[in-house]
Amino acid sequence: MNTVFEHYQLSPEILRALDHLHYKAPTEVQQKVIPYLMNKSDLIVQAQTGSGKTASFAIPLCENVEWVENKPQALVLTPTRELAQQVAEDFTNIGRYKRIKATTIYGKSSFVKQKQALKQKSHVVIGTPGRVLDHLEKETFPVEKINYLIIDEADEMLKMGFIDQVSSIIEKLPTERVTSIFSATMPDEIVALADQYMNHPTKVKVASKGIVAKKITHQVMEVEQMNKLTQLKDVLIMENPDSCMIFCRTQARVDELMEQLDRQGLPCDKIHGGMIQEDRFDVMHDFKKGVFRYFIATDVAARGIDVDNVPLVVNYDIPLEKESYVHRIGRTGRAGRTGKAITFVTPNEVPYLTEIESYIGVSIDKVTAPSRDEVESHRVDFDKKIHTKPNLKKDPSETLNRAITKLYFNGGKKKKIRAGDFVGTITSVEGVDANDIGIITIEDGHSYVEILNGKGMLVLEAMKQTTIKGKKLKVHLAKK
Repeated sequence: MNTVFEHYQLSPEILRALDHLHYKAPTEVQQKVIPYLMNKSDLIVQAQTGSGKTASFAIPLCENVEWVENKPQALVLTPTRELAQQVAEDFTNIGRYKRIKATTIYGKSSFVKQKQALKQKSHVVIGTPGRVLDHLEKETFPVEKINYLIIDEADEMLKMGFIDQVSSIIEKLPTERVTSIFSATMPDEIVALADQYMNHPTKVKVASKGIVAKKITHQVMEVEQMNKLTQLKDVLIMENPDSCMIFCRTQARVDELMEQLDRQGLPCDKIHGGMIQEDRFDVMHDFKKGVFRYFIATDVAARGIDVDNVPLVVNYDIPLEKESYVHRIGRTGRAGRTGKAITFVTPNEVPYLTEIESYIGVSIDKVTAPSRDEVESHRVDFDKKIHTKPNLKKDPSETLNRAITKLYFNGGKKKKIRAGDFVGTITSVEGVDANDIGIITIEDGHSYVEILNGKGMLVLEAMKQTTIKGKKLKVHLAKK
């Protein structure tokens, strides 16, 4: 196996982005997947969340798409909006210096704005099945140039009832394409989907159930329903994690627990499907940065949370579906780190625990709730951490984005301006070449141009005195 990215014959632009993102060496799934996708082979990949699977398909796709083609060349299907947004960010970061444009389309977001975005140059489209199918049926998503289809978290698609929509989408895509399925588990329905739509796919299995069990400590605590909140607080005091995810079954339970913990002064926030999309994104961003410590979530809403190190997951409510347990605990023990998963089980929920143990092939340790004396002996350290201002985490993409300036021009398609016009004009500025130009977005009445390598202010001042295609445009820094 190749242990450095240079061995995959990647372009200097991709290697440069990976270096700035601190991708030091390919993970196991990346070592196994990148060569096949570079060679345009169909794949069925069984890999757990946190294994680096998004980069395993984003890297070869960013390498293989042709920048000059305006129509989408790759489609990535994800089960949730959060995951779609996360995947899009990964594509944008990895493809930054190749000027790869990633467009997201999902529900509870403006269809018209998405339609307009799909008219722009888009190399990769990432979306949820329902909204993707909606665009396909309304013929607002051109697919004739789609060469790659990635079905991400396929087992979650199945659980959420999206498989029929996925099949309908596939039927509308070009038959000459590369198709890859990524899934933490491999139910029969996913295998059947592969048999129907894939061309002699290579099967890659990265993380077996046993490997997951070794890097994650699993524990079960029996609890009466009425004592759950007290026991949760005791566990948090004893474990005192820097960050923790707490899973509940329903939106109402998330709201209730959030209110209870917040009332007691614990730094927490929540996410579930009943919240508006902007709020959900804001909460995820804050959790990734470490603004708050305790993240309370439902299963579905937490998809797409990609955080380097969550040392503790608490199943406040045991999942009723065994697959959900695997997905929940996948939030800890990521990227080779160790982690702990503690599950609360009431007496009438024992059958669900038995099913989970059979499914993961591990007998989960039964532990007793901590005594009052044990809890009190840890309270001082807990209180100290709670009242200490958190050290905010740095986003790996900060290095990448630091030297990028986004410029606004008050001219676009209506003035017959194209990306090539911006490139030609900007590269005429002394000290600036094509490698200093990032993603260009041209809309009807205005355009945005990213300037890389810290040359934004140089270009801004030059453009104030320069015409583009014979037209004098207003230019200023784009609003964030």
